[in-house]
Amino acid sequence: MRENVIGRANVEDTPELKAYYKDLERYEAGALWTVANKIEPWAPQSASVPVLWRYKDLREHVLRSVELVSPEKAGRRVIYLNNPGRRDVSAAVGWLYSGLQVMHPGEVATAHAHSASALRFIMEGAGAYTIVDGHKMTLGARDFVLTPNGTWHEHGVEGDGSVCIWQDGLDIPLVNALEANFFVVHPNIQQEPSGYPVDDMTRTWGNPGLRPADSRWSKGYSPMFKYEWEPTYESLQKYAAATDGSPYDGILMNYVNPVTGGHVMQTIGASMQLLRPGEKTKSHRHTGSFIYQVAKGRGYSIIGGKRLEWEERDIFCVPSWVWHEHGNASASEDACLFCFNDLPVIEGLGLYREEAYGDNGGYQSVAA
Repeated sequence: MRENVIGRANVEDTPELKAYYKDLERYEAGALWTVANKIEPWAPQSASVPVLWRYKDLREHVLRSVELVSPEKAGRRVIYLNNPGRRDVSAAVGWLYSGLQVMHPGEVATAHAHSASALRFIMEGAGAYTIVDGHKMTLGARDFVLTPNGTWHEHGVEGDGSVCIWQDGLDIPLVNALEANFFVVHPNIQQEPSGYPVDDMTRTWGNPGLRPADSRWSKGYSPMFKYEWEPTYESLQKYAAATDGSPYDGILMNYVNPVTGGHVMQTIGASMQLLRPGEKTKSHRHTGSFIYQVAKGRGYSIIGGKRLEWEERDIFCVPSWVWHEHGNASASEDACLFCFNDLPVIEGLGLYREEAYGDNGGYQSVAA
């Protein structure tokens, strides 16, 4: 018997109906009422589950990959994060991919381009760089860098640097679901010298409140390929001095395209969130999938009734339409959470929805 609710399919299988369904299968067709309750749920039912990937558990295995494969043979030496509910598409949550990439001093990954949009958030090391369409960016810990879809890009670590590890974030599962993914290797393996000054895009576009008078940027992604940690943290502190922040997110600021004021890329948005000492946010839920990396401090999140204790460099995910709240475990130090998400897609399609837990916002019970 199907679900007995007004507006939902409630058709009991009979021998005649079963034979009818078999006949339809012969013509690659089917009766909607047999799948309606599954494909049109009352509310989003994410296949993803909350997961915490502890950096101290993964770091040793990430470094071991250096001994086993070279970046030339592997293409990209990355350990990807697998959500138990999304293993079929190699996603960390929803339609978002995440992985940890490691490079030694002097190593360079082959220049390539792909339809998927990508980002990097630097976890540790010195001397890392990325080149995007000829623009070279030096990278330090907690810096956030874009490699937008369709751009030639390569990564490396200078010979006098140290082992570097960063998180990769991409929309590979989404682009594959749309059957629109392409991947191509640069014909010269590495890009030709461009002549642009190092870090020119950040210097050009990263000046608060100012925009180049002769700017001619018309692409759908941000021209500010690199967002540095120090000015980001300073901005959070300034904002915290001027507001109580959100009861659900604390001090939350979005990384933006300086030309449009919108998201940094067409399919991936990003933010940095500050939780003041001892701060505990109220619980809420919204559509969209979110991957967090702890940029600073230690604390916990309660996601779908499950408490996850995190510290710096840990990564965790919040699936779509799952209750969540965050807390700073320190009484004296800030905690900061970097996040990337699929909000540009969700908002662009008019699918964003949010609600507070309880009548006036509250806190979840934690499952035993």
